[in-house]
Amino acid sequence: MDIKKILLAGSAVTAMVLATSCSSDSSTEPDPADPTVSSSSEGGTNPDPTSSAGDTPATGSSSSVNGDVPKSSATEVVDSSYTQMAITEIMYNADDGSALEWVEVTIQSGPDISSMLASGMRLDGALSYTFPNEELKKGEYIVVTNDKDLFMQTYPEFKGRLYGPWDNDPKTGAVAKLSNEGDVIDVKLTGEGDVSCSYSMEPPWPSLANGKGRTLVYKGGNAAQATSWGASKIMNGNPGVGNDEWLTTSNIRLNEIMPTGTGVAAWVELYNAGSADVDVTGWIFESKIRKEKLTIKAGTVPAKGYLVLNAETDFNDSEGAAKELIVSDIGGSYYLYGATEGDESSLLLPSSKLSSGVIDLNDGSTAQGALVEATPGAANSKLYIGGLVISEIHYHPNEEDLNDVEFLELKNLSETPITPFEKLSNGGSRGWKVEGINFEFASTDVIPAGGIVVLFPDSLQAALGADKLRTRYSIDANVLISFYSGKLSNRGETIAVKKPYFYQKDTSNPLNDQWYYDWSDATLYSDKWSGNGIDYKRADGFGYSLQRKDFTTMGYEAAAWAVDKPTPGK
Repeated sequence: MDIKKILLAGSAVTAMVLATSCSSDSSTEPDPADPTVSSSSEGGTNPDPTSSAGDTPATGSSSSVNGDVPKSSATEVVDSSYTQMAITEIMYNADDGSALEWVEVTIQSGPDISSMLASGMRLDGALSYTFPNEELKKGEYIVVTNDKDLFMQTYPEFKGRLYGPWDNDPKTGAVAKLSNEGDVIDVKLTGEGDVSCSYSMEPPWPSLANGKGRTLVYKGGNAAQATSWGASKIMNGNPGVGNDEWLTTSNIRLNEIMPTGTGVAAWVELYNAGSADVDVTGWIFESKIRKEKLTIKAGTVPAKGYLVLNAETDFNDSEGAAKELIVSDIGGSYYLYGATEGDESSLLLPSSKLSSGVIDLNDGSTAQGALVEATPGAANSKLYIGGLVISEIHYHPNEEDLNDVEFLELKNLSETPITPFEKLSNGGSRGWKVEGINFEFASTDVIPAGGIVVLFPDSLQAALGADKLRTRYSIDANVLISFYSGKLSNRGETIAVKKPYFYQKDTSNPLNDQWYYDWSDATLYSDKWSGNGIDYKRADGFGYSLQRKDFTTMGYEAAAWAVDKPTPGK
């Protein structure tokens, strides 16, 4: 029985919002990566993973400043008539060069599972594993690892149920490995209750979980957002035990950065979301791309206010000597570290000569990216949007209609044609890419002024081909049709259109070659969107699509989208 259809029909069944609905692109470029949308919540305590607290932990915010220690939770309003899964802890890059990886899984809500095998319970996405014919009771936390012997050497006191190793990677023939750059891990069940969960090493994800001895702990809320995860308070995490503690952050946010060499003086802006002034003298600012850490000479960020640091005069090196902060326009990861362990804020700058920063969204979350205009000492402007944008998303077709298929539509907003393939001056050549669906344009592709691109899944290329799809949906001949190898998540994920900006070749090891991208558009769509007088649930398996109505900024806001019958290529 499709519980979503019952809800849409107005049944008295309890309202449902799927927990841990997260999904993220896997990227091979370690720096930079996606400017991920992030929740503005600073943590909380909710020891009951089945309790209801909307999109934030039940007791509100807490901070390392006041000594509160939050615990993990999976807190969404869910329907109790079916089993809803959750991923609650991830070890993807252990410290000291250890190859150990593992994920912790539990029932978030609903009935026990009498047989994990019979219910189709399995891991998918970045790794695959089918659970055996055993029961799983609500309240139990089980662990799946890549190496059971190494796991028990690391956690000799572990008393829970341990499974593994997960399946071999078909490409290598060896046990699959979680990418350190980030990936998607799915827990699948037959029917409802599936969960798709992402992680990443890039801002704004906690850096201490990336090879520094911590795990990622799920804190609650929308797990598609990086700050729904924290770095474990316990070194190496606490597998098989729920309600784990995580390190919290202060109210200081790395809010906006103006890069060097852009015709104006470079600077860094901090924002204080708290109610008390904060002295940031001695705090560390790190540029990952330059492998450089500088210290803030002196400064106080006023409550609910801003502090702008001059890149030329307000920083010292590790020896205490004055040193200019250099911020490259090719982008990269930047971190601000406070006085306590785990207190960090970070920004991922796309390749751009514009300033980049954080904007607050209407749902209480935040997004990062290049800004339309610089606003030192004031609230940030809208996110910059380029010429090629996401115009329609049909992420969950009606499964009872074989002619209803998923697709993604892009539109050229400019008055000139776009050739989405870059030949850079240093010899690099690459097509624009759409992250989230694993698609890259070919050198022969051209999108006319005001033109449209419709992207379908690879499976339809073999089954129907572009010509039959064009006929089925009455798509004009001047509309480009192409195919992607990924899949749009039925829960929601980040989709980004990215233009190659800079290529860095490593002559000693071509595998270390890096591409840096300018962002043309991005969205984090969700099957939990609501409000704005729009019934967004119709786009979740009922034959309707998300259709863009606001092209003034990137499409992160639900208000930027309407819901209507699919119109690919129109």
